[in-house]
Amino acid sequence: MKLFHILLLLLLPLCVRAQTIPKEELVFLTADWKGERFPDGRPKIPDAIIEQARTVSLDDVWTILEGEGYHCQFDGGWKTIYDNKPIVGRAVTAMFIPARPDVEAHVKERGQQKGFKGNSNSWPIQQLSKGDVYVADGFGKIAEGTLIGSTLGNAIYARSGNGVVFDAAARDLEGLKEIEGFNALVRDWDPSFLKNVMLSGLNVPVRIGRAVVLPGDLVVTSSEGVVFVPAHLAEKVIGIAAFIQIKDKFSFEMLKAGKYTPGELDNNWPDAIRQAFLEWQHKQQGQKPMTRQELDKLLEKRTW
Repeated sequence: MKLFHILLLLLLPLCVRAQTIPKEELVFLTADWKGERFPDGRPKIPDAIIEQARTVSLDDVWTILEGEGYHCQFDGGWKTIYDNKPIVGRAVTAMFIPARPDVEAHVKERGQQKGFKGNSNSWPIQQLSKGDVYVADGFGKIAEGTLIGSTLGNAIYARSGNGVVFDAAARDLEGLKEIEGFNALVRDWDPSFLKNVMLSGLNVPVRIGRAVVLPGDLVVTSSEGVVFVPAHLAEKVIGIAAFIQIKDKFSFEMLKAGKYTPGELDNNWPDAIRQAFLEWQHKQQGQKPMTRQELDKLLEKRTW
């Protein structure tokens, strides 16, 4: 039996029985994260990194992750409320599967014992805090796969100040549009109610299309799709992505002036271009002057 199938058999019963992954398991799965954590063990990426992530290009983030060896962090093909309002924040994950009455009854009983209220599709919302993004694997179900409507949308935004990414559907698009600041990436919109779907895991590793997501990952969306940045790489990836934006602005100006060729600017810069960049960057308003040492470090193992 393949290792993936063995892990699936081990993890799925754990998710169904326990509803949430034990803290020690979440810490184990995200062991490369050395920073602050939420009480449940989820990595707590600093707010400053999240704010910076709002300004970078998703394409650059994807490219940097590719260079780091992370090839399964992006998924596209979404419908969204607003193409021009990125969703950025820390992932709270949920896994949904087709309903089975006996299992669903046990899940609801245990959930109620743990203090969860209402239907299980609202339980992930109770885990949200400011800056979180609710990320759900709804196995791509559209009709009767609507994980939220405007009521739950309002509840999500009230707790997180953020939006959602659902490999499933949502309903009441017009009502969701009325929630100022809210956005959603879903597979489609559908007027039906959620039916024959049950929650099987909360804050567990999930698959979103061709991407894998762990609780606490940094979620970054654009009109192209969504990328999930492992928490331990967030500061590095977003920092490099921010530098790439500055580098590209410099390169475009140099190309327009005819000072350098595309081939020179797209390769590892020689001393002359590095010095020209530093002189240019130091003149840019609102930019912290970069040292030669900082620049050399960024360009040392360039994979983007």
